[in-house]
Amino acid sequence: MLLSDGPAGVRGERWDERHTSANLPSPTALAASFDERLVERLGALLAAEARRKDVDVLLAPGVNLHRSPLGGRNFEYFSEDPLLSARIGAAYVRGVQAGGVAATVKHYVANESETDRMTVDARVDERTLRELYLAPFEHVVREAGVWAVMAAYNSVNGTTMTESPLLDEPLEGGWGFDGLVMSDWTAARSTEAAGRAALDLAMPGPHGPWGDALVEAVRDGRVPEAAIDAKVRRILRLAARVGALEGVPPAVASPPEAPKAEPLLREASAAGMVLARNDPAVLPLDRGALSRVALLGSNAATARTQGGGSATVHPDHVVSPLDGLRDALGDGVELVHAVGARIRHGLEPVRLDQVRDPVSGEPGVRLRYLGADGGLVHEEQRFTGKLGWLGEPVLRDVTTIEVEALLRASEPGTYAVGAAGVGRFRVEADGAVLVDEDVPPEPGSDPFSAFLDPAQRSGEVELGPDRDVRVLVRHEIEPGPMLASLTLGVGAPARGEEEELAHAVELAASADVAIVVVGTTEAIESEGFDRRDLALPGAQDELVRRVADGNPRTVVVVNAGAPVLLPWRDEVAAVLLTWFGGQEFGAALADVLLGTVEPGGRLPTTWPAREEDVPILSTQPTDGRLDYAEGVHVGYRAWARAGTAPAYPFGHGLGYTTWDYTSVHVAAPPTAETPARVSLALRNTGRRAGREVVQAYLARADSAVDRPALWLAAFAVVEAGGGEETHCALEIPARAFAHWDRDGGWQIEGGAFDLLIGPSAIRHPLRASVEAPAGSL
Repeated sequence: MLLSDGPAGVRGERWDERHTSANLPSPTALAASFDERLVERLGALLAAEARRKDVDVLLAPGVNLHRSPLGGRNFEYFSEDPLLSARIGAAYVRGVQAGGVAATVKHYVANESETDRMTVDARVDERTLRELYLAPFEHVVREAGVWAVMAAYNSVNGTTMTESPLLDEPLEGGWGFDGLVMSDWTAARSTEAAGRAALDLAMPGPHGPWGDALVEAVRDGRVPEAAIDAKVRRILRLAARVGALEGVPPAVASPPEAPKAEPLLREASAAGMVLARNDPAVLPLDRGALSRVALLGSNAATARTQGGGSATVHPDHVVSPLDGLRDALGDGVELVHAVGARIRHGLEPVRLDQVRDPVSGEPGVRLRYLGADGGLVHEEQRFTGKLGWLGEPVLRDVTTIEVEALLRASEPGTYAVGAAGVGRFRVEADGAVLVDEDVPPEPGSDPFSAFLDPAQRSGEVELGPDRDVRVLVRHEIEPGPMLASLTLGVGAPARGEEEELAHAVELAASADVAIVVVGTTEAIESEGFDRRDLALPGAQDELVRRVADGNPRTVVVVNAGAPVLLPWRDEVAAVLLTWFGGQEFGAALADVLLGTVEPGGRLPTTWPAREEDVPILSTQPTDGRLDYAEGVHVGYRAWARAGTAPAYPFGHGLGYTTWDYTSVHVAAPPTAETPARVSLALRNTGRRAGREVVQAYLARADSAVDRPALWLAAFAVVEAGGGEETHCALEIPARAFAHWDRDGGWQIEGGAFDLLIGPSAIRHPLRASVEAPAGSL
């Protein structure tokens, strides 16, 4: 069986730009849609991609929560709320597994940050575990029947997760999970303890703590033979389900036809975009009133479509905002572009328009693999400056990798030219040595972070449009691990930031509307490390302020996978949060800006106004421990408890119409077996059709239990034409009224609960009371 990373695409067996994959919007964008049916359709696309790449098991989705906005991998998880994470995660799993491919829910459990992720001990009380961090996993197991679970690197309450009793109870015992449990890569650290636990597969294999050592432990009676029988049975069951067990029909005999990738990805990107501000209502843009549009920012021409990490895929194309708007506006509107403020001042991977393979003369670079004797093992042309190898057999007999290219620049100047990576590097330009150094990893860094965000070394080279410079990079690697990365990079030409800013401001002032695309990079949002702060990198804040000063019709597009600070948010006309939008990001952005479609997203996580306001910020362990001392007060619950106003609350998002919440009726209270049933009416009070995400929260001010100020209990999507009234039915499960009591399990504290209904965690135009009977679930 072949396993492959997700969640924003199916990488397949090769991590290589020549083996392309459909690139979905980030999971934060999927959760922002609040649209389970859409996510199921995306799951079907992923299943088709997996089958195309002969992948049997997709290592996704991740349902860990956004405990702190500094979590480096938040873009790869859905939400700060367990219910939203649960329902979107279950939809993802249903879509994937309906296509005959196993989904893997991860990272089980309490893996909310990346700092010391291999060793950190998350200290979480049982109630908080059950109500928040285990809840999405439980829902995905019970409601979607997921076929695989990945045990995390971290420990929980003193026991590493690959040996944890939580694999037995509640996963298998209480929830009835009958699938396979695998370790995260190298997370299985022991022979006996992991062998006795309900861990079935120690990845990546075949080397590790099991193998012959586990055989001997069974023979000596240190690991029960019954434990091995159970592991084998679960591995064979997974093989049977995905059609890899000879003589057993697969769980899905005839997978559905694959959906068309590009239109679905374009729809999904727009569906997750959150219009956070539109005052004055500059959006949607009136195409007929436009003669000149200024599109500014580093991410305008080179968009971020995914975060950094092992889940990165190579799409066969990316539609940038510049591409998308140029195509949508056509020849009748002048579109001008400037960077204005560069996100980073280091090396950027060389682009295909900058390099030619010295052998073929075609765009690309020449790659050579050399053995210990210096002989050529393999040679190939590649089409990217950022190269990575993960488990590649070609590295087995290789000690040196060479990259050679003919480099030129579109404008003359002095450029930084060099390499990024860890290990021994030598970089030459036309024979002159620029770098000759053994580059160490950052002290105390995650082993994988050196692979994802490596150090850079460079020297200065004169480049121009009329002359090729032959660049050669030699990188020595250690034999054995089959893990390597290197980047051939070029820095921006030496030019004053003030000059770039002034040029962008000049373009903005002369345009009918100025659109500024700001964002982050894979060096900020990635697997392997947490974020240092929430600020936009570089001079992007200054760019926005100056552009807004010169043009009151300024729209800011925020291309980040998770919250960033927007200190100028009230100084611009519109703020559109687009996450990492996938390969069709630019086309979807043009659709939203021009009103072809409505921005469908609502915030799946709170966006703070200031870092010091965030109730839970630190991801740094103390003495190896990370205490979840806040208990059940996480995300918008913690904000409500603190009484501090964020920039934009959980659930917030505007459309291109307005809504009036007119009435609510509690049709039936909950019982232990049946949900509470609630009906409500809404009216679209605008002139165009629209979409609203109705959110129902529960609260109980007078309670014998320490409760959040409010918690999401149900949500639904409604649509209506301009001026039309629509009705919505909500079912609120009995569990939403219950709390976990370690002695009695799930308990409902009988009495009245406040029902708060509205468009966000802080706006509740409809209120009612629901009587819940006391009892156990």
